[in-house]
Amino acid sequence: MKRLWWSSIVMIAVMLVSQSWGFYGHRRINRMAVFTLPPEMVGFYKKNIEFVTAHAVDPDKRRYASKNEAPRHYIDIDHYAKAGGNPFDIMPRYWFDAVEKFTEDTLQAYGIVPWHVARMTNWLTKAFESRDVNRILSTSADIGHYIADAHVPLHTTENYNGQLTDQKGIHGLWESRIPELTADEYDYLVGRAEYIDKPIHAIWDVVEESHSYLDSVFFIEKDLTQKIPSDQKYAFETRGKSTVRQYSQQFALAYTNRMGDMVEGRMRKAIVMIGCIWYTAWVNAGQPDLDNIGEVNEEQLAKEQKEAEDAYQKKQIKGRNHDQ
Repeated sequence: MKRLWWSSIVMIAVMLVSQSWGFYGHRRINRMAVFTLPPEMVGFYKKNIEFVTAHAVDPDKRRYASKNEAPRHYIDIDHYAKAGGNPFDIMPRYWFDAVEKFTEDTLQAYGIVPWHVARMTNWLTKAFESRDVNRILSTSADIGHYIADAHVPLHTTENYNGQLTDQKGIHGLWESRIPELTADEYDYLVGRAEYIDKPIHAIWDVVEESHSYLDSVFFIEKDLTQKIPSDQKYAFETRGKSTVRQYSQQFALAYTNRMGDMVEGRMRKAIVMIGCIWYTAWVNAGQPDLDNIGEVNEEQLAKEQKEAEDAYQKKQIKGRNHDQ
């Protein structure tokens, strides 16, 4: 009975922290991206800010409905350097070149986030061109999610949850637990969106920068684990009607203090990058007038999203789960 009780608590904790950036983080990132936009766009996005905020988490919910969804959130770039060398020199930037070199099955197996962001930028451009309000908003919300994921160092490695270095759980610590405790103190004045000439190169630059933080992400956690007693590393907290075991506030705050502004910095850069991609797609579409573009068809959107929502409620994830 005791073992069953403990397993239930651990499972609840897993469900709470397995989402990338956490639902809280993704919603905050998409919401703040609206305020990076120029006057010609900001009115439309402010009018629909609750939509792009609430639906920032839709891609994570789709991970419960489709096995094809998970690879869109990450790229295990270090997989391609096992024989030595810099993986960013080894991996072609363009999709068809990468497929020719490694095969599509391999790319799907180890993640496709940079190519998916580039693809979705084209989809958003087409949505603006056709003045399809539903597609503009749903694609904007989705692309914000994937861009935010690309800014997370642990979305760029096979050791995504510390499972290869006896640091299991570090994924939820970095991108869910820390923002939950500290994000209200972050500076969200990130500047204005700018046009990006080649989105595929820009998102690859994001992935490379994210990957550069990995050594610190793992080393600091390992060092703190050796210095902080094990009975102080974790704590039980009440969430609604449930009790969950998770990293203690003491450990999480010590971890983020050692990392400096890493988490805040990646969140700030994600916000401005999302604004840049929204703006770029709008410019490429010919800068359509968004003040007279029409209204959202809520009924149609609700129908399209019902399958993913139903699957999410069942809590049976398909593909990679960060904390299992």
